[in-house]
Amino acid sequence: MADDRDPDSGPGTAAFVPDFSDDEDAGTASWVPDFDDTGSQPVAVVTEPDQPAETEPKPVAGHDAASESAGAPVQSVTVPGRYLYLKWWKLALVLLGVWCAAVPVGLGLFYWWYHAMDKTLPVYVVLVYVVACVVAGVMLAMVQGRALVSALSVAVLSAPFAAVAAAAPLYGYYYCRQLGHCLLGVIPY
Repeated sequence: MADDRDPDSGPGTAAFVPDFSDDEDAGTASWVPDFDDTGSQPVAVVTEPDQPAETEPKPVAGHDAASESAGAPVQSVTVPGRYLYLKWWKLALVLLGVWCAAVPVGLGLFYWWYHAMDKTLPVYVVLVYVVACVVAGVMLAMVQGRALVSALSVAVLSAPFAAVAAAAPLYGYYYCRQLGHCLLGVIPY
């Protein structure tokens, strides 16, 4: 059996030790960069592919080296016929649809919380609901170029607000049932 400390017994596993000797004959000479040539460099001219090589190259139409170096604005790549914005009524419909789904969730969670003896599980489920809405809204917000998905993202992010707004009258009803004097049976005064 070979000794673990003997490098000759297993040369493939020996530690690598670099050699930093100053040998000029090793083929590596010290290299010093030259920073004296910091002037302007000529801009390459783009040529058309069917042009013969022996003639002087002519710039391609629409390609101006001076305007390129001046930082001219880039043209938009928008596909015609696609809206990058959303009409207000589509946003309202998306908000209404998601909020209509959030209302029963808010009512159910508040009813469960109000009637539960141990409120730990309902509060945990509310936390999970809020976290799920936030994560889903952020994931939807990452979609680019689709205004309707962005509207859905805003609606999903505001779904906990709609759930709380739906649970508020139920809370007012429970509170006014014990208090006795309320406006419209849900607003204590």
